[in-house]
Parts: sequence; structure tokens; C-alpha cells
Amino acid sequence: MLIINATVHTMEGLTIPNGYVAVSGEKIARVGPMEECPDHWEGETLDAGQGHVMPGFVDAHSHLGMFGDAQGFEGDDGNESTDPCTPHLRAIDAVNPLDRCFQEARAAGVTTVLTGPGSANPISGQFAAIKTAGRWVDAMVLKAPVAMKLALGENPKCVYNERHETPVTRMATAAIIRENLRKALEYGERLEKARVDQEEDKPDYDAKLEALLPVVRGELPVHIHAHRADDIATGIRIAKEFGLKCVIVHGTEAYRIPELLEQEGVPVITGPCLGDRSKPELANMTIESPAVLALHGVKVAICTDHPEVPVQYLPLCATMAVKGGMNPEVALAAITIQAAQIAGVDDRVGSLAPGKDADIVITSGHPINLLSRVRAVFINGRRVEE
Repeated sequence: MLIINATVHTMEGLTIPNGYVAVSGEKIARVGPMEECPDHWEGETLDAGQGHVMPGFVDAHSHLGMFGDAQGFEGDDGNESTDPCTPHLRAIDAVNPLDRCFQEARAAGVTTVLTGPGSANPISGQFAAIKTAGRWVDAMVLKAPVAMKLALGENPKCVYNERHETPVTRMATAAIIRENLRKALEYGERLEKARVDQEEDKPDYDAKLEALLPVVRGELPVHIHAHRADDIATGIRIAKEFGLKCVIVHGTEAYRIPELLEQEGVPVITGPCLGDRSKPELANMTIESPAVLALHGVKVAICTDHPEVPVQYLPLCATMAVKGGMNPEVALAAITIQAAQIAGVDDRVGSLAPGKDADIVITSGHPINLLSRVRAVFINGRRVEE
């Protein structure tokens, strides 16, 4: 396929005012200005009619497929709120790819999502990066696991206070995380000793600690649910203690400490920004937060936290960030290349470059514009139904 006559937002450099994108199979083959467009190309030619072409949108934090749309408890598979430490839970075992919200995501140009368990537990489980097209989740996986979900603050406190169990304080939440990370380190040490010395007893298999091994080895990042500035600080403190790769999710009060986040080199996945201040942690919510963070050099992605905000409104969330002072191209990066970089999947998605997956969105106008309409969406080089 050859897409021609478009403003091409490659997200890897300058926008091409009048360019083309060539697709071969499931991958992007070439990108450039129209004067360099191939004269002959096997396959379909699609004239974008001076519309805008960009990589598929990436929602860096959601629970798509984990909480069934209009299904109530039967479709509620996002929180195993019976145990505060559940690192062995895998998103791919709960995602329902036939949930109609996947179709709504595709129609809005959202082609990749990070989805996984909620924030009921201090250690919640494993997130996955998946494409939004497909009927069999195994075939949709881009990377799994992509992150380990941790949660601080109000949510774990409320869940376990109702059960009259620990944790009911921020101290206990942090302590549970530390305890299990330390156990994972010791478990790994015992496994290594048994590997090199046959006289050493190998520890009994522990699914939880096995799941935490790549975390404490620095191989799997932690995505830390934190709204308040003090909870953000706690998350970073624990990450530094154990040498973890750390990303802050939500970061409602991150704009109050932007220079500290920049100093620590910690990315933030902001959002959701549409909704009321439904709980104490959201008292200082503002749409200006992404702009403040970006201006201070913090790497930012924007998310919906679906179903908190329906996944199809990801571009709208980016538009709201522009209203709050963010540069439109930076806002677009926050739902494409920067989201992919923070997720660790930018080798496959997030920009239009030769060799990357042909996940492409064509819009009538600039994507960060409420009046723009999605004209076509391609995932892995195939046009998807809207």
C-alpha cells in the first residue's frame, strides 16, 4: 500500500508537509516527501487528500479488556482484591479481546494499549502491551509482560480497610512492597547458589517470587500508581533502594515536583484528565500538569486509564493537555512515540519509520483538533473496520 498527499507526522523528526508512506506487508517500507515518492508501487494507492498521517496512538496505561463493558461483576477481572501481593497475575489471562471497547479504540486510532490489573493491591500484577485488533489475545501481544504494576496511596488503603486487613496505611503499603522485593532477591540468590553448587538446596517453587525476579534484576520496569506528591516520592524511594526501573502512573500532583522528577529521570504517564475530583487524591488535579512536566524536561505520556475515561477519548485527552499549555506536537508525541518509549515498545510502534509495524492513522485535520475525524486506521498493514 502507498499512502500519498498527506501531512506526515513521523514522530521521528520534522513533520513532512506533503509526503507519503509506503507499506510492505506488515511493516513500513519508506517515508518521505512527495517529490521522492516511488513512481511505481505494487498494491493499493490511497490518496489522503491532504489529510494527516501519523503512527497509531498508544495508550500507555489502561485496563482495556480487564473490566468488561456493561457486564458488571461477571466482566470485572481487573482487581484480585483478596491478597495485597499478586505479582504472578498476568493481564493476558484476563483480557477479553471481543469486548466492544476494542472496536471503539480502533475507530479512534488507538492501535496499541498497555493493559493490566488495577490498583487494589500494593503489588498488583503484570501488564501487557497489546494491539487492539484481533480475536485471540496471544496473537495481539506486542510485549508481555511489559511492566509490573505497583500501587501506593488511597486505593490499597481503602480496599483492605474495608476487609479489616493490612495495609490500611501508606507505611504498610510500602512495607509490603519492600518485604516482597527483598524476598525475591533472596529467592534469586538461593536459586543461583543451587545452580552453581549441587550441594545447595534449591528453594521450593514460588510463583510470586518468580514473577518478581525480573523486577529486582532490573529487567522489568515497575509502573507505580501514585497520585499525591508524597506517594510519588515513596515510589521513587523504593525504586532507588532496589535499583528498579521506575515509571510513575497518573502522577496527579507530579506538576508540584517537576524538577525533582527531572532530576531523578523518572517518566510520568499522566491522566486521566477528564472527570471529576472523585476522591481526596485528586483534589489538586489540573489539565496543566502534562505541560508543566514537559517544560521541565520530564518524559510524559498521556493515558485514559480506561474505563475511567473510555479509550476512544485518548486523542481528546491530548487535546485537553494542549488547552492546559502543552505544545500540540509534544501532546501528539505523548500518545505516540513517547508513550511507546516509556512502555519500551518503541522498536515496533510509536513512529513512522522503515521496519516498524505499519500501524497508521489518517485524519481529516491535525490529530490534536476536536474537529478532526479519523478517516482510516491500519494495524500491521491491514485496514481495520471502524
